Amino acid sequence: MAAQALFTDWATPLLSGPLSCPLAPAKPPKIERHDLAAKLHHTNTGLRPVDRYSQHSDGLFVSRRFVAHPRIRAWHAHLLPALGLQICRYDFYGVREHDYYLDLATISEDGGVWTMHDHYLDVLIWRGKRAEVVDEDEFLSAALAGYLPQQQAERVWEQARTLLSDLVQHGFELGAYLAAQGVDPRLADFGEVPLCS
Repeated sequence: MAAQALFTDWATPLLSGPLSCPLAPAKPPKIERHDLAAKLHHTNTGLRPVDRYSQHSDGLFVSRRFVAHPRIRAWHAHLLPALGLQICRYDFYGVREHDYYLDLATISEDGGVWTMHDHYLDVLIWRGKRAEVVDEDEFLSAALAGYLPQQQAERVWEQARTLLSDLVQHGFELGAYLAAQGVDPRLADFGEVPLCS
């Protein structure tokens, strides 16, 4: 209990009060791999064929269809190692639920295989309108269970706070935020991928 109390000293900004919200069951971190040669996306639920991989100066572009999903037709993402972000855009069958879904993550590449270690916290963006952090309960549960060491959890939470602040400064425009970080702002358009190699 003492360790939990110490942990919540820095975690309380996420909550309405010290651990006053119910926490999700703790889950090991999601680790996904992209095998470019095989064009396969290794997820926590199995292998998925990828329609397109394209490396560019800031990272990796991924595009694949969702099969038999009730809400989503396709998923597109930019893995940006320097920013610690996976920027996702979903093609919904119905009304668009959000414009961008950002995973906070550690991203690396080795021998044509890209690996994404998810850090639980995500940020949703409604372009030009607002942004919010989601999955705080999963993040706290994982950190309390030891899946995220405290120092790493603190860095991830600070990354989320800084990201929200920067998005506010840029009017919730992802392209403007990327440009300010030295990343090609055209990546936010999810059209033809620039600077492919």
